[in-house]
Amino acid sequence: KVPSHRALAMLRARNEGVLQLSINPEPSSENPSQYCAQMIADHYRLDISTQTASPWLGTVVQWAWKIKLGLHLENEFLAAMREKAETGAIDVFAKNLKDLLMAAPAGARTTLGLDPGLRTGCKIAVVDSTGKLLATQTIFPHAPQNHWDKSIRTLEQLCRQHKVELIAIGNGTASRESDKLVAELIKANSELKLNKIMVSEAGASVYSASEFAANEFPDLDVSLRGAVSIARRLQDPLAELVKVEPKSIGVGQYQHDVSQSQLGQTLTSVVEDCVNSVGVDLNMASVPLLARVSGLNKTLAQNIVNYRDTNGSFTKRSELKKVERLGPKAFEQAAGFLKISNGSDPLDRSSVHPEAYPVVKRICEQNSLDVNTLIGNSELLNKLVANDYIDDKFGLPTVTDIISELDKPGRDPRPDFKTAEFKAGVEKISDLKPGMILEGVVSNVANFGAFVDVGVHQDGLVHISAITNKFISDPREVVKAGDIVKVKVVEVDAARKRISFTMRLDDDIDTSNKPAPSASQKQQANSRNNAQQPRAAKPKRDTGNAIMGNAFADAFANAKVKK
Repeated sequence: KVPSHRALAMLRARNEGVLQLSINPEPSSENPSQYCAQMIADHYRLDISTQTASPWLGTVVQWAWKIKLGLHLENEFLAAMREKAETGAIDVFAKNLKDLLMAAPAGARTTLGLDPGLRTGCKIAVVDSTGKLLATQTIFPHAPQNHWDKSIRTLEQLCRQHKVELIAIGNGTASRESDKLVAELIKANSELKLNKIMVSEAGASVYSASEFAANEFPDLDVSLRGAVSIARRLQDPLAELVKVEPKSIGVGQYQHDVSQSQLGQTLTSVVEDCVNSVGVDLNMASVPLLARVSGLNKTLAQNIVNYRDTNGSFTKRSELKKVERLGPKAFEQAAGFLKISNGSDPLDRSSVHPEAYPVVKRICEQNSLDVNTLIGNSELLNKLVANDYIDDKFGLPTVTDIISELDKPGRDPRPDFKTAEFKAGVEKISDLKPGMILEGVVSNVANFGAFVDVGVHQDGLVHISAITNKFISDPREVVKAGDIVKVKVVEVDAARKRISFTMRLDDDIDTSNKPAPSASQKQQANSRNNAQQPRAAKPKRDTGNAIMGNAFADAFANAKVKK
């Protein structure tokens, strides 16, 4: 019954030599080992208290428990606890990854990506609405150079020249200082109608140094590639994050303590599910994105891109059959997830599989309509009876899905795009005061609570008990990664970089801002309290705590019956 995060914490502490873990079958007993030994003796009807040979028998029984049964059962129980905890931790990572991948895209808009930095400067990259790199630059607005005004002029020039609509600011070092720089730019140039958004940098450095990034931008500095990634992940988080190894995004709990092979397989499945759920633009998708489509792999994805580069954009899905090594089976599995926005066939921009086009044709013929009139015609589609169009190949569920897709072709299951507004003047932990109400973004969700980024370079924790006024067993019942939430500051420990939030905004908060007691202070206080209190009476045996002992007794009883 131990929560996965606690179990993994204990196991990590044991591996690092901080803790020793052992199974206590009878917590209420002063000598658990003797308790188990007595169970063994009772099973074999050995009287180890009165017989002449009792010392020898007692030693044998103790040895049987400590060396044979006890050690074996302890290892078995700890292994079972680890397996269960790892499964729980991997599930947490998978859910958080899905939330990030399915985050709302800003859309096809010219975007400036800004990767903040201090001494090395802020790296800038401008990409067009399709993600194509237009320009790069490095500015030095912060210490030690402090070229503030010059940096604003550089940003203004880039925004005017390329008609930038969005500015994506990485949330790493110097992010709030850079946010202030961009805010001043926007205020001084209101006619540009710019919008700034803070974007997670998680995995951007991994992409920058990857083989794919090197092939895509062979002549571009590694640091500038990161700015490109930041701009693109604002336009379409899914299309950009698939270029990064999922484990590098770091939205799990104890991810390095779990089975890496099992974690990798699970996260790969999550990425593929998300890509297939959203669909892929055949004429815009990169090799990493295409490789995640059902039925395709890295080789086929590269062949599709090569065909596209050689022959120009795809005009219809059937052209996929001309791609080298892409056979009928791969086409059957992948075609429904590959869309063509401006193709010759309007059905190619929907999720209707080419094999199901005859059903659409039959619907059009029976209603004397063409495909363009049928698509998006909710009034007509709502009147259709799916049973009228089923046949031996397409049953009722398939026809129902086809009609639903025709109503809203190519619909994106991801939510509408919106952003959080970080509070002005709150840029570092020391700016936080108990009682403050702030807006932030959920950066990670664990079994014990949610971490929220409010723009102070350190995420704060909303414990599961402070997420809502009602009882919840899983924080994801209320929040998920990427959500915009309002939190109230409960406690700030600047020395240890720990921030405590609550989402119950009506909670009363102690605004005295007393520093949290250190571990040594807590230990001294506990020692004083223990010295002042009389020794507690020995507790009565709690049968509820003897579950493991009962399990041993049952095992011995079964062995006796078999005998």
